[in-house]
Amino acid sequence: MAKVGAPEKMIEHGKRMDGRTLEQFRPLVAEAGFLEKACGSGRFEFANTKAIAAVYGPRKVHPRHMMQPQRAILRCKYNMAPFSTGERSRPGHSRRSIEISKVITEALNSSMFLEDNPKSAIDAFIEIIQADASTRCAGLNAVSLALADAGIPMKDLVSSCSVGKVDGKIVLDVAGLEDNFGDVDIAIATFGGSDKVVLLQLDGIMTIGEFHKALDLGVKGCSEIHALQKETLRKKYAVNLGGEE
Repeated sequence: MAKVGAPEKMIEHGKRMDGRTLEQFRPLVAEAGFLEKACGSGRFEFANTKAIAAVYGPRKVHPRHMMQPQRAILRCKYNMAPFSTGERSRPGHSRRSIEISKVITEALNSSMFLEDNPKSAIDAFIEIIQADASTRCAGLNAVSLALADAGIPMKDLVSSCSVGKVDGKIVLDVAGLEDNFGDVDIAIATFGGSDKVVLLQLDGIMTIGEFHKALDLGVKGCSEIHALQKETLRKKYAVNLGGEE
């Protein structure tokens, strides 16, 4: 049964409602190092989904009982600004934001050399300033850039994108009405542009065959994101060191 308010067709002749093909991203934007007061900062956009992140540390742990003698602790806080959606949301952390903060922290932990800075804390703040689906993916890409910009020891960058099932088709980078009325939404993140998955969350029902197709598409998409993240950092530091832009 169709969902109330759902468009009659979201994919027609191989094209989605915004004109994209099934395996095409929305326009992507990435930036690093734009906040002067933070140790590191990052920005990532999937068109109308816009995330910024700021990193502080390594620094002293407060409260002290949370300190780990053998490693640093990473604390990520994800938040959606009240003005980020069409209807103003209540300020402060919700159950959803707490859950997303946790999964982002866990995804990043596997990419970091936390033992290099024992007895310290690394604080990362992620703010969604405009939301049009795939917000946790944009936030994860932004904070990964911010950690690298802050000089935090990392094995490599973490990259994330969404995959979905819409009108029975597997699509890359779920947006807008596809998120509201599609059949399946998957958030995926990989490490170092490889097929090593560090985050996988699925909402909906699909066959094993569809899942494998979606996973392959998501891994490929994350590899594209990783290449953009690396190029963003390369350009920033080439300019700062007097190299070619």
